[in-house]
Amino acid sequence: MRATLERIHRDALAALEAARSEAEVEQLRIRFLGRKGELTEAVRGLRDVPKSDRPAVGAFLNDVKDDVERRIDSALGALRAAARDRQIAGERVDVTLPGRHHIPGHLHLISQTLDEMVDIFVGLGFSVAQGPDIEDDYHNFTALNVPADHPARDMQDTLFVGEEFLLRTHTSPVQIRVMEQCKPPLRVIAPGACYRHDDDVTHSPMFHQVEGFMVDRHVTFGDLKGVLTLALRRIFGDDTPLRFRASFFPFTEPSAEVDIGCVMCGGRASGCRVCKGTGWLEILGSGMIDPNVFEAVGYDPEAFSGFAFGLAVERVAMLKHQISDIRLFFANDIRFLRQF
Repeated sequence: MRATLERIHRDALAALEAARSEAEVEQLRIRFLGRKGELTEAVRGLRDVPKSDRPAVGAFLNDVKDDVERRIDSALGALRAAARDRQIAGERVDVTLPGRHHIPGHLHLISQTLDEMVDIFVGLGFSVAQGPDIEDDYHNFTALNVPADHPARDMQDTLFVGEEFLLRTHTSPVQIRVMEQCKPPLRVIAPGACYRHDDDVTHSPMFHQVEGFMVDRHVTFGDLKGVLTLALRRIFGDDTPLRFRASFFPFTEPSAEVDIGCVMCGGRASGCRVCKGTGWLEILGSGMIDPNVFEAVGYDPEAFSGFAFGLAVERVAMLKHQISDIRLFFANDIRFLRQF
């Protein structure tokens, strides 16, 4: 038995000496120390050794086993250290090379402008509401006093998803949804994307709007003028001239469009090409909420009054930053985006 153990010991040492990889050393561990390994079989053979010799043979067996285990662990450690050294040598960093400059990202100009507008109205006491981009015909048109045969529908280049569903043409449907669920007093803005079949230098198939409305028992046109005057002067500057012009929207009566002094020519009497010589630029539509809209949501138009307005985010951004083509916002030209 002792001679067998000595032979196994010699074979293990010779095999380890010849091993050149971790895989080979692992195979040797299995060969000598595995469940069916040579030393494991030798342990089982102790029962055949005479009882008088068994303690000495057992001690020698343990010494051989411990030595083989230690040498295998040592060989594995040496091979792994050598592999790590080779890896480090191959990944050596040249500290004399110039560093790489990573340009930080930032919000898109539309997001920046939208956040600024929302902050202004939130500061005036308005809460923020959201609605679905895919709307039904009722909330997008009918409840806003635009029935199926109304000529105002011709003003909307609508993108239909089905017979009853469409991509919302404005964020005004959020006004209906909020009023259906909540009772006055209300002071709400609804920022979000809108969609129309439009595509030129001043119109895009997708654009963003901030719809705003206020409903209470005694809301007047003077309240509308006060809120919009303060908000627009916070957006464009305290010295910005404003004017309200009578207009028509099916969901407001009376209705008004709001102009600001041309940001290109400073509102000169002679004007410029951008303002077409008038000195004024249209910025939003507004008005007092039509009684038919109140009836559609279950409000008593004799008890409540309110105003609403819609402000296009892209138009604000174009005027503030003197951008001439709305398509630049969506072209993903990094040279354009980095300017803001």
